[in-house]
Amino acid sequence: MKVLNLYACLGGNRLKWTDCEVTAVELDPELARMYQERFPNDTVIVGDAHQYLLDHYKEFVFIWTSPPCPTHSRARYWNSSNYHTTTDAIYPDMKLYQEILFLQHFFKGKYVVENVIPYYEPLIPAKKRGRHLYWTNFNLPTYLGDRKADNFIHAKQSVLEDFHQIDLSSYKGEQRKDKIARNLVDYEAGKTIFECAKGIYKANNANQTELF
Repeated sequence: MKVLNLYACLGGNRLKWTDCEVTAVELDPELARMYQERFPNDTVIVGDAHQYLLDHYKEFVFIWTSPPCPTHSRARYWNSSNYHTTTDAIYPDMKLYQEILFLQHFFKGKYVVENVIPYYEPLIPAKKRGRHLYWTNFNLPTYLGDRKADNFIHAKQSVLEDFHQIDLSSYKGEQRKDKIARNLVDYEAGKTIFECAKGIYKANNANQTELF
């Protein structure tokens, strides 16, 4: 089962995926290095995930993409909507909706687009689960099994690292470490969603085998 994991970061969603061949794309070379150390059997590409999707989508049967969320987040909106703060108002990054529309109309496999709950009504209907929205072309369970962390939004970096089973001490890039940890998808939710897609993939393969 060939899987594409876009905007892979440290693979919060990826941790409990099994029986698959994963290609991960991450723009930050430091995060890509740490992802490779965490998942040595995955193929890791340092590059633009948005372009990689366009160029390589036909090579995979399952795609997970988590485009950058800050321009859609309620937290940033609350800060920038106050004229007296130093946080500038910015346009929302529409790559999110470009990828949703692209996958809906061109991709033949199963996909997940994950993002935060935005400060506006989503332009394309999504499935809300916990702190996240998911756009998929298959049914998701009402409960994804994601664990609850106490006071997650304001949790200390060390708490977030323990929660996600990561260690950011070797990270030498420019992103804030607490922000990296806070943006990861819970691995139990990632597992539940992947198992749903994998079940459909196996069932389809079994049906094809029966034809012959």
